[in-house]
Amino acid sequence: MQGLRAVMRLVLGVLGTALALASGAAEFPAPKQGSWIAKDFKFHTGEVMPELKLAYTTVGDPKGEPVLMLHGTTGSAASMLTPAFGGELYGAGQPLDATKYFIIIPDALGHGQSSKPSDGLRAKFPRYNYDDMVSAHYRLLTEHLGIKHVRLVMGNSMGGMHAWIWGATHPGFMDALVPMASQPSEMSSRNWMMRRLILDSIRNDPDYNGGNYTAQPKSVQFASVFYGLGTSGGNLALQKVAPTRDAADKLLDARLKAPFRGDANDVLYQWDSSRDYNPSPKLERIEAALLAINAADDERNPPETGILERELKRVKNGKLFLIPASENTAGHGTTGSAHHYAQALRDFLQSVPKRAM
Repeated sequence: MQGLRAVMRLVLGVLGTALALASGAAEFPAPKQGSWIAKDFKFHTGEVMPELKLAYTTVGDPKGEPVLMLHGTTGSAASMLTPAFGGELYGAGQPLDATKYFIIIPDALGHGQSSKPSDGLRAKFPRYNYDDMVSAHYRLLTEHLGIKHVRLVMGNSMGGMHAWIWGATHPGFMDALVPMASQPSEMSSRNWMMRRLILDSIRNDPDYNGGNYTAQPKSVQFASVFYGLGTSGGNLALQKVAPTRDAADKLLDARLKAPFRGDANDVLYQWDSSRDYNPSPKLERIEAALLAINAADDERNPPETGILERELKRVKNGKLFLIPASENTAGHGTTGSAHHYAQALRDFLQSVPKRAM
């Protein structure tokens, strides 16, 4: 992830790499990058952009079964090509073997190389939301890539929330849904409060200047580090890497001093886009078989609230795979290491019949 990569660097980088090596991450076909211009893209606000750029990465042969993969907030397709993620899923014999599947990983609207505020419009960029982001992906697949049906829609964190929207908005488009590190309910509680702190920290920073800054406001990195520590990393994992005050200070200092390549307007828009997320009223529309994958120590989607289990009862073919907490999990960041659920994903896909298009 671009904005939060520095925030997650130690816990996810060290743990993710170690786990990937331990479990034998495999190579997969070289990713290919592309882009497409969506003409006259209409946002939920009614605003229309004459040209909206949508960047994407593909892995595998276009003749394979299409799979749509969706990344998390502040990230890009690159976050789903790492040894700990793609190396556990896309290789020969792995659950999403790229010799059989055609894997499509878009840079979400406002992220990566897709159109975003920092391209020039700054704070005048349309205030997009998750519905707009899913609409952009749908147009990319259907209008540009000519895909009318996919085997799987799978997403992590924000991508997981997008997957819930996909299932409710385009119920016949996929055989299977795998939303990860998410829940299909209104953005609320700690998850939204912490996002509000990011937004308010940036907007109230005099250096932000209403989005017309000449240098990146320092509040952007500070708020992102704060959010990362508060909502990702895992209690046991953080205790393991920072068991003393000195160790905790070193970890925090490293994150605050790490290179931060995010843009303030981009970061603000990325987190703000979740403000009205709430697929709950439409869950009965989901037709695809669904496997929700969450971590027991996910700080943003704590299982003890019972929300996910309650909402899953409304999905005809929905079930949960909960990753137990341990020193080797990373809270909300756990699903960035696919070895935790690769076998569960394989078993799930083998059980899901192909639906008539």
